[in-house]
Amino acid sequence: MKLPRREFLHLVAGALALPAASRIALALDYPTRQITIIVPFPPGGPTDLLGRMVGERLQNAFGEPAVVENVPGANGSLGVGRVARAAPDGYTLVLGLWNTHVANGAVYSLPYDVQKDFEPVAMLSSAASLVVVRKNFPADDLKGLIEWMKANPGKATEGHVGIGSIGHLGGILLQQMTSVQFQQVPYRGSAPVMQDLIAGQIDFGIESSVTSLPQFRAGNIRALAVAGKSRLESAMEIPTVDEAGLPGLYMTAWFALFAPKGTPKDIVAKLNAEVQIMLADSAARQRLVELGQQIPPRDQRTPAALAAIQKAEIEKWWPIIKAANIKAE
Repeated sequence: MKLPRREFLHLVAGALALPAASRIALALDYPTRQITIIVPFPPGGPTDLLGRMVGERLQNAFGEPAVVENVPGANGSLGVGRVARAAPDGYTLVLGLWNTHVANGAVYSLPYDVQKDFEPVAMLSSAASLVVVRKNFPADDLKGLIEWMKANPGKATEGHVGIGSIGHLGGILLQQMTSVQFQQVPYRGSAPVMQDLIAGQIDFGIESSVTSLPQFRAGNIRALAVAGKSRLESAMEIPTVDEAGLPGLYMTAWFALFAPKGTPKDIVAKLNAEVQIMLADSAARQRLVELGQQIPPRDQRTPAALAAIQKAEIEKWWPIIKAANIKAE
Protein backbone atom coordinates (compact mmCIF):
# COMPACT_ATOMS: atom_id res chain seq x y z
CA MET A 1 0.00 0.00 0.00
CA LYS A 2 1.33 3.37 -0.98
CA LEU A 3 1.26 6.02 1.75
CA PRO A 4 0.06 9.54 1.00
CA ARG A 5 2.99 11.93 0.52
CA ARG A 6 2.16 13.86 3.71
CA GLU A 7 2.18 10.73 5.90
CA PHE A 8 5.35 9.46 4.21
CA LEU A 9 7.21 12.70 4.92
CA HIS A 10 5.96 12.64 8.51
CA LEU A 11 7.35 9.12 8.98
CA VAL A 12 10.71 10.06 7.42
CA ALA A 13 10.98 13.14 9.62
CA GLY A 14 10.22 11.03 12.68
CA ALA A 15 12.86 8.46 11.76
CA LEU A 16 15.49 11.12 11.19
CA ALA A 17 14.70 12.69 14.54
CA LEU A 18 15.21 9.46 16.49
CA PRO A 19 19.03 9.55 16.66
CA ALA A 20 19.01 13.13 17.93
CA ALA A 21 16.34 12.31 20.50
CA SER A 22 18.30 9.27 21.58
CA ARG A 23 21.41 11.38 22.02
CA ILE A 24 19.50 13.90 24.12
CA ALA A 25 18.07 11.14 26.31
CA LEU A 26 21.55 9.62 26.65
CA ALA A 27 22.98 12.94 27.81
CA LEU A 28 20.16 13.54 30.30
CA ASP A 29 20.54 10.09 31.88
CA TYR A 30 24.34 10.00 31.78
CA PRO A 31 25.93 8.19 33.46
CA THR A 32 24.04 5.02 34.33
CA ARG A 33 26.99 2.60 34.44
CA GLN A 34 30.75 2.40 34.80
CA ILE A 35 33.00 4.99 33.14
CA THR A 36 36.41 3.77 31.98
CA ILE A 37 39.31 6.22 31.79
CA ILE A 38 42.10 4.88 29.60
CA VAL A 39 45.55 5.94 30.78
CA PRO A 40 47.87 5.13 27.86
CA PHE A 41 50.94 4.62 30.07
CA PRO A 42 51.88 2.28 32.94
CA PRO A 43 50.81 2.94 36.53
CA GLY A 44 52.87 5.36 38.58
CA GLY A 45 53.49 8.13 36.07
CA PRO A 46 51.96 11.63 35.85
CA THR A 47 49.24 10.56 33.40
CA ASP A 48 48.21 7.75 35.73
CA LEU A 49 48.07 10.10 38.73
CA LEU A 50 45.85 12.60 36.93
CA GLY A 51 43.66 9.84 35.52
CA ARG A 52 43.00 8.50 39.01
CA MET A 53 42.24 11.99 40.33
CA VAL A 54 39.67 12.46 37.54
CA GLY A 55 38.23 8.99 38.16
CA GLU A 56 37.81 9.70 41.86
CA ARG A 57 36.04 12.98 41.11
CA LEU A 58 33.65 11.45 38.56
CA GLN A 59 32.81 8.52 40.80
CA ASN A 60 32.04 10.78 43.76
CA ALA A 61 29.98 13.16 41.61
CA PHE A 62 27.97 10.64 39.58
CA GLY A 63 27.67 7.74 41.99
CA GLU A 64 28.79 5.30 39.30
CA PRO A 65 32.17 3.49 39.14
CA ALA A 66 34.91 5.37 37.28
CA VAL A 67 37.89 3.10 36.81
CA VAL A 68 41.33 3.71 35.34
CA GLU A 69 42.66 1.15 32.86
CA ASN A 70 46.34 1.38 31.96
CA VAL A 71 46.95 0.53 28.28
CA PRO A 72 50.63 1.34 27.59
CA GLY A 73 52.61 1.02 24.39
CA ALA A 74 53.92 2.98 21.39
CA ASN A 75 54.18 6.28 23.29
CA GLY A 76 50.56 6.04 24.34
CA SER A 77 49.13 5.42 20.86
CA LEU A 78 47.79 1.96 21.68
CA GLY A 79 45.53 3.18 24.48
CA VAL A 80 44.51 6.31 22.59
CA GLY A 81 43.63 4.23 19.53
CA ARG A 82 41.30 2.12 21.64
CA VAL A 83 39.39 5.25 22.67
CA ALA A 84 39.25 6.50 19.08
CA ARG A 85 37.37 3.30 18.22
CA ALA A 86 35.08 3.38 21.29
CA ALA A 87 31.39 4.26 21.22
CA PRO A 88 30.89 8.04 21.57
CA ASP A 89 28.67 7.75 24.63
CA GLY A 90 30.87 9.17 27.40
CA TYR A 91 31.66 5.80 28.96
CA THR A 92 35.19 5.51 27.55
CA LEU A 93 37.54 8.48 27.99
CA VAL A 94 41.27 8.97 27.64
CA LEU A 95 43.75 10.95 29.71
CA GLY A 96 45.75 12.40 26.84
CA LEU A 97 48.84 14.56 26.85
CA TRP A 98 51.24 16.38 24.60
CA ASN A 99 52.86 13.11 23.51
CA THR A 100 49.65 11.35 22.50
CA HIS A 101 47.67 14.23 21.02
CA VAL A 102 50.44 16.28 19.39
CA ALA A 103 53.74 14.48 18.74
CA ASN A 104 52.34 11.05 17.89
CA GLY A 105 50.47 12.46 14.91
CA ALA A 106 53.79 13.33 13.25
CA VAL A 107 55.88 10.41 14.55
CA TYR A 108 53.59 7.42 14.00
CA SER A 109 51.47 6.16 11.14
CA LEU A 110 48.26 6.07 13.16
CA PRO A 111 44.92 4.43 12.36
CA TYR A 112 43.21 7.53 13.78
CA ASP A 113 43.54 11.32 13.60
CA VAL A 114 44.75 12.99 16.80
CA GLN A 115 42.46 15.96 16.19
CA LYS A 116 39.49 14.76 14.17
CA ASP A 117 38.73 11.55 16.09
CA PHE A 118 38.35 13.07 19.58
CA GLU A 119 36.18 15.53 21.46
CA PRO A 120 38.28 17.80 23.71
CA VAL A 121 36.84 17.83 27.24
CA ALA A 122 39.19 19.85 29.45
CA MET A 123 42.81 20.83 29.99
CA LEU A 124 43.93 19.58 33.41
CA SER A 125 47.45 20.82 33.99
CA SER A 126 50.89 21.41 32.52
CA ALA A 127 54.34 20.69 33.83
CA ALA A 128 57.80 21.81 32.82
CA SER A 129 60.23 18.92 32.67
CA LEU A 130 63.29 18.59 34.89
CA VAL A 131 66.78 17.70 33.76
CA VAL A 132 67.62 14.97 36.28
CA VAL A 133 70.64 12.70 36.74
CA ARG A 134 71.42 9.57 38.70
CA LYS A 135 72.56 10.26 42.23
CA ASN A 136 76.24 9.46 41.62
CA PHE A 137 76.63 11.06 38.19
CA PRO A 138 79.99 12.93 37.99
CA ALA A 139 78.48 16.39 37.38
CA ASP A 140 77.06 18.88 39.86
CA ASP A 141 75.11 21.14 37.51
CA LEU A 142 73.80 21.40 33.96
CA LYS A 143 77.04 22.91 32.64
CA GLY A 144 78.94 20.05 34.23
CA LEU A 145 76.64 17.49 32.58
CA ILE A 146 77.24 19.05 29.17
CA GLU A 147 81.02 19.25 29.73
CA TRP A 148 81.12 15.58 30.80
CA MET A 149 79.21 14.51 27.70
CA LYS A 150 81.51 16.53 25.45
CA ALA A 151 84.51 14.82 27.06
CA ASN A 152 82.82 11.40 26.80
CA PRO A 153 80.91 11.43 23.50
CA GLY A 154 78.28 8.74 23.13
CA LYS A 155 78.74 7.30 26.61
CA ALA A 156 75.89 8.96 28.54
CA THR A 157 72.41 7.41 28.40
CA GLU A 158 69.13 9.32 28.51
CA GLY A 159 65.88 7.53 29.32
CA HIS A 160 62.57 8.71 27.84
CA VAL A 161 59.03 7.38 27.56
CA GLY A 162 59.01 6.74 23.82
CA ILE A 163 59.80 8.02 20.34
CA GLY A 164 58.34 11.51 19.98
CA SER A 165 57.89 12.04 23.71
CA ILE A 166 58.88 15.22 25.55
CA GLY A 167 62.03 13.52 26.84
CA HIS A 168 62.96 12.19 23.42
CA LEU A 169 62.53 15.53 21.66
CA GLY A 170 64.12 17.34 24.60
CA GLY A 171 67.19 15.12 24.22
CA ILE A 172 67.37 15.87 20.50
CA LEU A 173 67.04 19.59 21.22
CA LEU A 174 69.83 19.29 23.83
CA GLN A 175 72.07 17.62 21.24
CA GLN A 176 71.32 20.29 18.67
CA MET A 177 71.96 23.15 21.10
CA THR A 178 75.22 21.79 22.53
CA SER A 179 76.62 19.42 19.85
CA VAL A 180 76.94 16.66 22.48
CA GLN A 181 76.26 13.03 21.67
CA PHE A 182 74.60 10.47 23.93
CA GLN A 183 72.44 7.37 23.70
CA GLN A 184 68.65 7.67 24.00
CA VAL A 185 66.83 4.72 25.58
CA PRO A 186 63.03 4.42 25.10
CA TYR A 187 60.80 3.08 27.88
CA ARG A 188 57.07 2.34 28.15
CA GLY A 189 56.40 5.01 30.77
CA SER A 190 57.80 7.55 33.23
CA ALA A 191 57.81 5.17 36.19
CA PRO A 192 60.19 2.65 34.52
CA VAL A 193 62.48 5.53 33.49
CA MET A 194 62.61 6.71 37.08
CA GLN A 195 63.23 3.20 38.40
CA ASP A 196 66.27 2.73 36.18
CA LEU A 197 67.56 6.22 36.91
CA ILE A 198 67.39 5.53 40.65
CA ALA A 199 69.09 2.18 40.10
CA GLY A 200 71.86 3.84 38.07
CA GLN A 201 71.02 1.90 34.89
CA ILE A 202 70.77 5.16 32.93
CA ASP A 203 72.52 8.49 33.46
CA PHE A 204 69.90 11.19 33.01
CA GLY A 205 66.47 12.16 31.78
CA ILE A 206 64.39 15.19 30.82
CA GLU A 207 61.46 14.02 32.86
CA SER A 208 58.11 15.24 34.12
CA SER A 209 58.25 16.96 37.49
CA VAL A 210 55.35 14.74 38.60
CA THR A 211 57.55 11.65 38.71
CA SER A 212 60.95 13.24 39.26
CA LEU A 213 60.23 15.72 42.08
CA PRO A 214 59.31 13.08 44.69
CA GLN A 215 62.50 11.15 43.91
CA PHE A 216 64.54 14.35 44.03
CA ARG A 217 63.09 15.22 47.43
CA ALA A 218 63.80 11.70 48.67
CA GLY A 219 67.44 12.08 47.65
CA ASN A 220 67.26 9.26 45.11
CA ILE A 221 68.22 11.44 42.11
CA ARG A 222 69.54 14.95 41.52
CA ALA A 223 67.74 17.73 39.64
CA LEU A 224 69.98 20.06 37.64
CA ALA A 225 67.46 22.41 36.02
CA VAL A 226 63.84 23.18 35.21
CA ALA A 227 63.29 22.99 31.44
CA GLY A 228 61.06 26.07 31.52
CA LYS A 229 61.11 29.83 31.88
CA SER A 230 60.37 29.95 35.61
CA ARG A 231 61.27 27.98 38.73
CA LEU A 232 58.77 25.58 40.23
CA GLU A 233 56.73 27.00 43.08
CA SER A 234 57.26 23.83 45.11
CA ALA A 235 61.00 23.50 44.38
CA MET A 236 62.46 26.98 44.19
CA GLU A 237 65.97 25.66 44.80
CA ILE A 238 66.13 24.13 41.30
CA PRO A 239 67.37 26.73 38.76
CA THR A 240 65.83 27.18 35.33
CA VAL A 241 67.77 26.13 32.24
CA ASP A 242 68.30 29.85 31.54
CA GLU A 243 69.91 30.29 34.95
CA ALA A 244 71.84 27.02 34.61
CA GLY A 245 73.52 28.12 31.39
CA LEU A 246 71.38 26.61 28.60
CA PRO A 247 68.67 29.16 27.77
CA GLY A 248 65.91 27.96 25.50
CA LEU A 249 65.78 24.27 26.46
CA TYR A 250 62.06 24.53 27.19
CA MET A 251 60.07 21.30 27.35
CA THR A 252 56.59 21.54 28.89
CA ALA A 253 54.02 18.75 28.86
CA TRP A 254 50.28 19.24 29.23
CA PHE A 255 47.60 16.78 30.30
CA ALA A 256 43.96 16.77 29.20
CA LEU A 257 40.78 14.72 29.07
CA PHE A 258 39.37 13.61 25.70
CA ALA A 259 36.31 11.62 24.58
CA PRO A 260 35.64 9.85 21.26
CA LYS A 261 34.48 12.04 18.38
CA GLY A 262 30.70 12.44 18.34
CA THR A 263 30.21 12.29 22.10
CA PRO A 264 27.13 14.46 22.81
CA LYS A 265 28.00 18.02 23.78
CA ASP A 266 25.85 17.79 26.93
CA ILE A 267 27.93 14.85 28.14
CA VAL A 268 31.15 16.71 27.33
CA ALA A 269 29.78 19.68 29.29
CA LYS A 270 28.95 17.44 32.28
CA LEU A 271 32.47 16.02 32.30
CA ASN A 272 34.04 19.44 31.90
CA ALA A 273 32.02 20.79 34.84
CA GLU A 274 33.32 18.02 37.10
CA VAL A 275 36.90 18.68 36.03
CA GLN A 276 36.41 22.35 36.87
CA ILE A 277 35.15 21.40 40.34
CA MET A 278 38.12 19.07 40.87
CA LEU A 279 40.63 21.74 39.87
CA ALA A 280 38.95 24.29 42.15
CA ASP A 281 39.42 22.01 45.16
CA SER A 282 42.21 23.36 47.37
CA ALA A 283 43.50 19.89 48.30
CA ALA A 284 43.70 18.79 44.66
CA ARG A 285 45.39 22.03 43.64
CA GLN A 286 47.95 21.70 46.44
CA ARG A 287 48.67 18.12 45.44
CA LEU A 288 49.34 19.15 41.85
CA VAL A 289 51.49 22.13 42.85
CA GLU A 290 53.61 19.91 45.09
CA LEU A 291 54.26 17.72 42.06
CA GLY A 292 55.37 20.67 39.95
CA GLN A 293 52.13 20.95 37.99
CA GLN A 294 50.64 24.25 36.88
CA ILE A 295 46.85 24.55 36.70
CA PRO A 296 45.64 26.65 33.75
CA PRO A 297 43.22 29.55 34.30
CA ARG A 298 39.55 28.63 34.09
CA ASP A 299 39.10 30.17 30.63
CA GLN A 300 41.79 27.81 29.31
CA ARG A 301 40.00 24.73 30.63
CA THR A 302 37.03 24.76 28.22
CA PRO A 303 36.68 22.23 25.38
CA ALA A 304 37.18 25.02 22.84
CA ALA A 305 40.33 26.25 24.59
CA LEU A 306 41.79 22.73 24.63
CA ALA A 307 41.07 22.35 20.91
CA ALA A 308 42.83 25.67 20.20
CA ILE A 309 45.87 24.73 22.31
CA GLN A 310 46.17 21.35 20.61
CA LYS A 311 45.94 22.97 17.16
CA ALA A 312 48.61 25.56 18.01
CA GLU A 313 50.96 22.90 19.40
CA ILE A 314 50.56 20.76 16.29
CA GLU A 315 51.33 23.74 14.07
CA LYS A 316 54.46 24.45 16.13
CA TRP A 317 55.87 20.94 16.63
CA TRP A 318 54.96 18.91 13.55
CA PRO A 319 57.34 20.87 11.28
CA ILE A 320 60.15 20.46 13.85
CA ILE A 321 59.54 16.71 14.19
CA LYS A 322 59.35 16.20 10.44
CA ALA A 323 62.46 18.31 9.79
CA ALA A 324 64.36 16.08 12.25
CA ASN A 325 62.96 13.01 10.44
CA ILE A 326 61.75 11.45 13.68
CA LYS A 327 59.80 8.27 12.99
CA ALA A 328 58.71 5.41 15.19
CA GLU A 329 60.97 2.40 14.85
